[in-house]
Amino acid sequence: MLMAHWRKVLLCSCLFAILIALGAGLVRVAAKSATEAPAGFNTPSFNSAQSVSNGIAEPAGDTFARDQQVYEQNETIAQGLGPVYNATSCVTCHQNPNSGAASQITELRVGHNDENGNFVNPTIFINDGKNTITGRSIVNDRAIGPEAQETIPAIENIRTLRAALNTLGDGFVEAIDDKTLIAIAEEQPELSEGRVHGEVVQAPIFEAPGQTRVGRFGWKDQHSSLLSFIGDAYLNEMGITNRLRPTNVTTVLNTTTGVEDQPDGLGLADIDHFAQFIRGTMVPPRDTVLGATPAALKGQGLFTRVGCSVCHVQSITTAPAGTVIDGGMFTVPEALGDKIIHPFSDFLLHDIGTGDGIVQVGPQDTANKLRTAPLWGVRTKARFMHDLGSLSLDNAISRHDGEARQPTRRFRELSPEEKEALITFLKTL
Repeated sequence: MLMAHWRKVLLCSCLFAILIALGAGLVRVAAKSATEAPAGFNTPSFNSAQSVSNGIAEPAGDTFARDQQVYEQNETIAQGLGPVYNATSCVTCHQNPNSGAASQITELRVGHNDENGNFVNPTIFINDGKNTITGRSIVNDRAIGPEAQETIPAIENIRTLRAALNTLGDGFVEAIDDKTLIAIAEEQPELSEGRVHGEVVQAPIFEAPGQTRVGRFGWKDQHSSLLSFIGDAYLNEMGITNRLRPTNVTTVLNTTTGVEDQPDGLGLADIDHFAQFIRGTMVPPRDTVLGATPAALKGQGLFTRVGCSVCHVQSITTAPAGTVIDGGMFTVPEALGDKIIHPFSDFLLHDIGTGDGIVQVGPQDTANKLRTAPLWGVRTKARFMHDLGSLSLDNAISRHDGEARQPTRRFRELSPEEKEALITFLKTL
């Protein structure tokens, strides 16, 4: 009996060891199957003939050059621009150093808190107070005529500026599995002695009404799909209605009727071309020459040691090709699936002491939280943070507080040489 018992124990142990070995092998195979996402600033503005995509397949009759041209075209009042707007084209706000990249432009958002301390979207006056715009926190700086120009009442005392975001490589960001972002959030408390825990918010998918997904686009993670992000921006940044956002924010001075963004001869609306262009961009590349220097290599180690990498996550792998996302409306293509990206972001919301007080799709506790800014491409910028209020990387780091208080303190305690090494590393991104 005893001998039989130990035979069973030994057999079970062997089987368990085999399963563990097989599992480890499968993990290695899965990791090995993932490849680096193509990187490059390969979308020169207004020269789409020279642009190179990440290899994404195009819809019938479409080309990446055509997608970029639509992304760069200036809208007119006859095409539906306004009545209130911030820019006349996508590229106006996303162009540093090329089409689709980061911006030197900020947008204005306002609102107020009610008697319970909850954020409330503003009521904005136009047309000498005869009309109002409600239901959104954004205030447009421009209008097609003085009657539509927005003015902010004194009661809307929460006011903040936000930089327009980089969109290069966002096709890969869209292709990150929800579970990956949730797992990063769940791991952060253990990595930070409980100080850091990114918040996951579920954002609506406009092209799949009633469905949500983990938000990852916008400073408040207010969008989870690129098409939703784009449709919302087309309305709120240019005033152009589309199938996902079909209603103008005001009828004052509006001269068009119906949905303004109509399909072209290929059956693609502008928002489809925008999405195809962004999904086809490469990720921002690193400066590999500077990255190979002793100072940069030392700085990379310090970046992790100080604790920056808890939120500014270096490597993420996208979902496998063929994965259905966005509420069943998009399938991850070969060009975006099983790709390793280095965004230096967790795409989660954190309170680092720079919150703007605005609530969008998340709960009220997100008022003072912002999405971790991806650091890829940061070397092309001269101004930093969500409001572009920092004119040096040192200042940007010093503004981190709240959840990031400990890494900021550790940075201050570094020697001058170590600080310079860490900044050198950041300049490779």
